[in-house]
Amino acid sequence: MVSFSVILPAAGASLRFGGGKLIADLLGQPVIVRTINAFLPRADVAEIIVATSQREQIEACIAALQHADVILNSPKLRWCAGGATRAHTVQNAAQVSRENWLAIHDAARPLVSQELIDAVFAAAIEQGAAAPALPVSVTIKEVAAPLPSRVIRTLPRRTLAAMQTPQCMKREILLAALANCPIPLDEVTDDVQLLELIGHPVMLVPGEEQNLKLTTRMDARIASEWLQSPSQTGESQT
Repeated sequence: MVSFSVILPAAGASLRFGGGKLIADLLGQPVIVRTINAFLPRADVAEIIVATSQREQIEACIAALQHADVILNSPKLRWCAGGATRAHTVQNAAQVSRENWLAIHDAARPLVSQELIDAVFAAAIEQGAAAPALPVSVTIKEVAAPLPSRVIRTLPRRTLAAMQTPQCMKREILLAALANCPIPLDEVTDDVQLLELIGHPVMLVPGEEQNLKLTTRMDARIASEWLQSPSQTGESQT
């Protein structure tokens, strides 16, 4: 069985959320605990590396929970320092990873399903690199500058995809892409973008609507509503 090292970049300031989104409560569990628990029981996950500058706060938040030792004492859980940008944070974690395959997942995407993880892992092993994405359903305009701005053109939706995580690839490929990135790392907004920039193919698989990234308080409310939906609580619909 191929084993993955899961990297959870968790070094952001959560400014649009109002701070502290990873330790924010999501129906009785901190966001990051739900994210960790999506991967911790999996036999094909050898380690989970939380890359953060807020280890003490996150550990304290987890320690306050019942059965916290299941997470904090797990041999799978590891920590490393975050970086100045997402790409630098991922680079820090990739450098200390012990596995040949990486799965980089937003720490603030707590609702990823096991089925989606299965699909992305399988596609990565078969194709060399993979990530989930959703079709774009809104009209996207290219503009000349930050708004307010003049429209340059409308982009065809059929050729666009909204990216999600986990994004999976071989460790050696990612490290090579980071070392040879032709643009400043602070301009990289997506992990598989690094592979694109060195010409390495990436396969996209269908993502999930509920696998949203919690960026604002509204996102957290949407996630809470989804967790309380009949499909998740097991309640029958009448």
